[in-house]
Amino acid sequence: MPVLSRFYGIVIRMYFQQSEHNPPHFHASYGDYVAAIGINDGVVLEGELPKKALELVREWNVIHKEELLKIWETQQFLTLSPLE
Repeated sequence: MPVLSRFYGIVIRMYFQQSEHNPPHFHASYGDYVAAIGINDGVVLEGELPKKALELVREWNVIHKEELLKIWETQQFLTLSPLE
């Protein structure tokens, strides 16, 4: 699963498989925590993250929403800037 971004110990990845299911989402990991996050609404679809890590991931998602949707649709890998 390619890494799209890394920041504050959080790693953002997205599957690149034809069989990947909707809704559009990415995977965020922080330590032993892993969650699938919906791109359109920032909702945790599966798994969990600590509250602060989830807030940072949601902030990053808002900044990169259009790029994430483009990656989801085209399955063309891009590295996205971290949250600063």
